[in-house]
Amino acid sequence: MNSKTEVNQKIEQRQLVSDKPLMTTKFLVKVAILSVLGFIIMFAEMAIPLFPSFLEMDLSDIPALIGAFSLGPIAGITIEFIKNILHFIFKSQTGGVGEAANFLVGSVFVVVSSIIYNIKKDKAHALMGIILGTIVMAVVAGVMNYYILIPLFAKIFGAPIEVFVNIGAKVTPLIKDLKTLIIFSIVPFNLLKGIIVGLVTMIIYKKISPILHR
Repeated sequence: MNSKTEVNQKIEQRQLVSDKPLMTTKFLVKVAILSVLGFIIMFAEMAIPLFPSFLEMDLSDIPALIGAFSLGPIAGITIEFIKNILHFIFKSQTGGVGEAANFLVGSVFVVVSSIIYNIKKDKAHALMGIILGTIVMAVVAGVMNYYILIPLFAKIFGAPIEVFVNIGAKVTPLIKDLKTLIIFSIVPFNLLKGIIVGLVTMIIYKKISPILHR
């Protein structure tokens, strides 16, 4: 019995080696499809009344998270990169800063979420991954917006940072300066985004994962 098992294992290993180029092609095709899907979803941006008008919600991280869950974190990062490159070419209104922010923040979310999920692929680890990924994404988004993104946006649009603060203050009176803008606007916005993206992904993932694993 042991000898037969060893023979079967060797046969399976040889099949995996011979199938490697095919799997690489499949990987690239799946990543490309999910990237284009994410790019298309980016056009469906929507304003959320609870947040300043310069924060628009899009759910384009869903294909990236699905790709990261099924194909691994590198796939998720690649999908985030390609969809943002496409958006930069065809629609960018921020000189690439918005796309860079979307890529970095989205990549943090899908990488953290998928690493936890790939420890053990079940609902519990998917949920833990999404929760942790959402928290880390919100923190990273807050830090990046405070030190880099909002000051950079201010320079690009030739407006003082106070303009962004005032827009936020119209929605949330607690916003008084850049720090409170981050605390009461940027961080909650990304927490909400992570929750929505995560919930949608968990609902649809098992239905489409057999296709991605073919």
